[in-house]
Amino acid sequence: MPRDLPAQLPPVLRPQNPPQRPLSDLAATFGRDTVGDMSAVTVRGITLATADLRPGEAFVAVRGALRHGAEFAQDAADRGAVAVITDEAGAALAAPTGLPLVIVDDPRAVLGGLSAWVYGTDTDLPLLRGVTGTNGKTSVSHLLAGILAQLGAVTGLSSTAERHIAGDVIVSRLTTPEASEFHALLALMRERGVEAVAVEVSAQALSRHRVDGIVFDVAGFTNLSHDHLDDYADMDEYFEAKLPLFRPDRSRRAVVCLDSSAGAWVAERAEVPVTTIITPAIAAEPDAAADWTVDIVDERQDGTEFVLRSADGRSLRSTVPVIGRHMAANAGLAILMLLEGGYPWERLVAALDGARVDAHLPGRTQRVSGDAGPAVYVDFGHSPDAFEKTLAAVRRVTPGRVLMLVGADGDRDATKRLDMGRTAVEGSDILVITDHHPRNENPDTIRATLLEGARAARPDAEIHEYSPPERAIVEAVALVGDGDAILWAGPGHQDYRDIRGVRTPYSARELARRALRDAGWPVPEPTWPVPYPADRTPASDPERPIR
Repeated sequence: MPRDLPAQLPPVLRPQNPPQRPLSDLAATFGRDTVGDMSAVTVRGITLATADLRPGEAFVAVRGALRHGAEFAQDAADRGAVAVITDEAGAALAAPTGLPLVIVDDPRAVLGGLSAWVYGTDTDLPLLRGVTGTNGKTSVSHLLAGILAQLGAVTGLSSTAERHIAGDVIVSRLTTPEASEFHALLALMRERGVEAVAVEVSAQALSRHRVDGIVFDVAGFTNLSHDHLDDYADMDEYFEAKLPLFRPDRSRRAVVCLDSSAGAWVAERAEVPVTTIITPAIAAEPDAAADWTVDIVDERQDGTEFVLRSADGRSLRSTVPVIGRHMAANAGLAILMLLEGGYPWERLVAALDGARVDAHLPGRTQRVSGDAGPAVYVDFGHSPDAFEKTLAAVRRVTPGRVLMLVGADGDRDATKRLDMGRTAVEGSDILVITDHHPRNENPDTIRATLLEGARAARPDAEIHEYSPPERAIVEAVALVGDGDAILWAGPGHQDYRDIRGVRTPYSARELARRALRDAGWPVPEPTWPVPYPADRTPASDPERPIR
């Protein structure tokens, strides 16, 4: 097993001392109807997943794409559930368990408010920062957590990559957890004395009620580009899915990046006070007026130096510990989200001016190579826009050639694959196409589409195709030398590949180090924190009942 993969599975996160809430009060507050005796029953928590259920909790059974969660009500009863919360159809399925039933019209729609009520997270929460956008959400979230730690705060984090609770690190299952898990996580953070929390908020989280019952002190917007059209009909619908975060029932203030054209639309349509920021070096409209500006000072393999300036003359100079102008933009957004959330400017300057942002960004342009030989970066980017920005960043710090190693997700937005191939070949000297998460698709078909996009854009380019990725990285290392660079886009922090619904243990970071070592190049041992691995159970559709 690769060394990045410890043996334990991620624990289910719950407060150690959850509130004891009367089921009769729950039914009176949220129920339309009830079945069975509600008296003398208390609820210690709720869950959508019977596998995560603890004795004393209520099981929330929702209708999925293929089956109704109430089909697993007996499993929930066997595990110690004290009640089932479901709709009319689910009540009929769950009735044979003999458990008390609370009937609601739409279990998923009430899950956020229900979770907040059960865990007491409707009041007295840590300071919350939520960030959305196509690219950069994870980076901004981790930069927020890193800067908060530099300020001396006890921090919490919920991102695509990891969950942090007062120093403990656990690998994530979903970008934004289901509402029941999210409120339990916040209750645990409060219990552990967390002062401030950074949260990555996906469009799907907003559409699927995962952040219901939460009001963020500050919401941040990074950018919008082609992605997730497997979930949304078009880019307009995708954009509209982001907007609810910038309404008073979701946030109190907002910081909006104007680097993509969508930023101006968000700022115009936001229903909360907005502060704007722009990085002219990468902005679609570099002359657009903004409250704050990020100016790039220097780009090196060990980081990107920048100056954050306000229209009224304030400034600080700092370095983000990864390459890329877009990463400096992310750092500027994170700093402003802290400022707008109440941290004094003088305190931010004291911690950051002339210093590096002390943040670990797992799988975000993460260098896994040594000082000699080709520089190898592993990155999570999986959209055309991410490819373009990251390839340009690698190019600016690489004296030699740039090789890109890339695959694409199966069972996800297939409309972006031609553009992924095009962008990958346009920004690199050598392109190697391989597999990523094929899921239930034929990987040969996925690679063929990437190849089609690449060859249409540059018929004379040097393009190779290798499968599986274990071979591809070996071949890629053989194609480059000292002073060159490899950008392996897609796997990032992930420690598995999804092959026909089975999460197979796999680490691009370890495979890259091994290929370099076998080729005779020195390779440093990893120094980043090693959290619990991602759950290796079969991947599930977010709308499918979780068993």
